[in-house]
Amino acid sequence: MYIVTFYSFKGGVGRTMTLVNVALDLVRRGRRVLIVDFDLEAPGLDTFQQIQPATATRGLIDFIRAYLNTGMAPSVESFVYDVPHISENGDGMLWVMPSGEFTDRYANRLARIDWRSLYRKHDGFLLMEYLRNQWAKLIRPDYVLVDSRTGHTDVGGICTRQLPQSVVVLFFPNDQNLRGLTKIVRDIRAENREENKKSIDLHFVMSNVPDLDDEDRILEDKIHSFKADLGFDRDPLIIHRYDSLSLLNQVIFTRERPRSRLAREYRDLTGAIIRLNPEDRHGVLEYLASIRTPWRRPVSQEDQKRLDEIEKLQGDDGQIMYQLGKFRAREGRFETAVDLYKKAIDADYDDATIYVDKGLILRDILGDPEGASHDAAKALRLGLTSLARVRQALSMLAQDDLGWVANSRSVIQLSSSQKIILASELNSTERQAELALRILSALRSDNGDVKQEQALIHYLVLASMAVGEFARAVELIEADVTDLNGAERSIKFNYAMARWARDKVVDGSLFEPVLQAEVSKAQKSPGPNYWQCLAVAYWAIGEPKEGLRFAGKAINKIKDWGRPREFSCWQYLNVPKAKFVRDVEEMTELFAGREGFVPRFMKRC
Repeated sequence: MYIVTFYSFKGGVGRTMTLVNVALDLVRRGRRVLIVDFDLEAPGLDTFQQIQPATATRGLIDFIRAYLNTGMAPSVESFVYDVPHISENGDGMLWVMPSGEFTDRYANRLARIDWRSLYRKHDGFLLMEYLRNQWAKLIRPDYVLVDSRTGHTDVGGICTRQLPQSVVVLFFPNDQNLRGLTKIVRDIRAENREENKKSIDLHFVMSNVPDLDDEDRILEDKIHSFKADLGFDRDPLIIHRYDSLSLLNQVIFTRERPRSRLAREYRDLTGAIIRLNPEDRHGVLEYLASIRTPWRRPVSQEDQKRLDEIEKLQGDDGQIMYQLGKFRAREGRFETAVDLYKKAIDADYDDATIYVDKGLILRDILGDPEGASHDAAKALRLGLTSLARVRQALSMLAQDDLGWVANSRSVIQLSSSQKIILASELNSTERQAELALRILSALRSDNGDVKQEQALIHYLVLASMAVGEFARAVELIEADVTDLNGAERSIKFNYAMARWARDKVVDGSLFEPVLQAEVSKAQKSPGPNYWQCLAVAYWAIGEPKEGLRFAGKAINKIKDWGRPREFSCWQYLNVPKAKFVRDVEEMTELFAGREGFVPRFMKRC
């Protein structure tokens, strides 16, 4: 149960109207809501047509009078009525505790309550605590919205300090309201500083504001003054003045005119309230999404206290623990994040992404690659929904057994184009190439997308070469390319290399078109692999000196290469820069006529 008091120092700001609209919006969102009329001198909650009782109903002052007359607190059920059929979806419910039975004797009954005497001589504090407990026990609302009277009063202290976890402070931005609110807000914050007291959240709402141009910065200056004197940082929520005769009929805009601007502004306030309620699951998730801070930037002490309370109250909610873990990771509290991820998993939150996030911390921060691989495998089997997440999981997976990955839920549910992209990146090890071949082999079909088909054949050839299936690479190219002379340079080169590997014979005539293509279509800024391929082609046609010259270009290029890895035609894998240099050096041994030197990929068959 979360108690919210609606308070204004002066009238005329639409406090009761705001409360009722928020209450009905909460009901619409499926919450159980109790509204309580503590504005005893000017009550009005039960005057709204949609929530009026069927018969006259006793209320708050009748409850207090019964206690004073008997010395025993009565059951609260006799002083509350429910509003049937108020929920549109059947989940939300609404109860009203009016100020009292409004008859000619109402003023007299109210006048006979001495609030100071009630607290000093008749345990009024305990009576209000009993009332709160009765609400929780008998009605079990998610929210209690209290309509407090204006000004500095004893009743106001009950509403703004004793009962609530949150206070909505409504004000019109003038000096009279600022002067009056300064003490009220200071007193509320004093409750937060005292030991053994709960924290009271404050929502500042500027209400009944004219929707006019502020060319003279009058409103801007007033907002600045309120923020400075009342001690809040964010701009207040705004409920604009709304010129509509419907207000005379006390129309509840969030229910009857939901597309109006006024209804939207009331809903914004509802959202702000639920985000600070650590008991409201949906509100907590919205709150966690709203406080995203820069990487490792600490949050405020107030937010830290709220986050700790969320963990305490929502520890059995897996999704909340996961989101809280993500937030702790952004703070740099990695061990805490992993513990929260474990709590989420223990709460049966089996979203695959949690295993990826947990695994990344284990691998990159806590030095546990084995644990990371276990989490990655779990994620792939559960089913990741994005290509980026699949990539992350595969980067953590141990390389000794990748055969099952092609049939994992994560890979199966990728689109054809995503599978091709993924397979194109699986070229750092022979095991990865085997996985790429399995993924791509299941895609071989003519779907009419020429570019996709070309990409599919290209990466099938590369994967086949990497795992030693040279005959298959030759067949793929010959089946797909009708005119090798008109093909791209990369296709010509791969075909020549595949024929060399399959037939164990270097056919220089197959490499000659590679060099012709280079002459006719030079690249603007070729990478190291470009010069490496030309070096092989020149050696293959019987010009080893030219091969050595281009090998030197490849080594010079890799030194300044901006990427950590580069594709090597000596291995048909994407290798680190140091290995690329080693590959080129082995090539030069072949060019020099040394025996025993052949491309490394040919030794895998």
